[in-house]
Amino acid sequence: MCLKFGFISMSYRYMRVLVMFDLPVGTAAERKNYALFRKFLIKNGFLMMQESVYCKIAQNATIADSIVENVRKNKPKSGLVQLLKVTEKQYSRMEYIIGESKSEVLNSDERLVVL
Repeated sequence: MCLKFGFISMSYRYMRVLVMFDLPVGTAAERKNYALFRKFLIKNGFLMMQESVYCKIAQNATIADSIVENVRKNKPKSGLVQLLKVTEKQYSRMEYIIGESKSEVLNSDERLVVL
């Protein structure tokens, strides 16, 4: 843990849960299931990284496991849903081949300490 500019960085504890999915949308029922799953992810704090790839930060591995279990309980009826847990350090090493990160939401593990 280090103090820098009024923030405490604790990235060694934090995890990222990535959800990647490919769901069928051929029928009205399938489109509804797709929309419901996407809304579930957003309502539960996931941020869209790109189409069908969502990410959520967790304070530790135990919380990441509970996030994964919650996604399992709310999985769609058909399609492909994949989950990946990575540490914040691994996530920060993501390489952008083309384009750049677009984040309108503060999405980091740095927190302001008010005394």
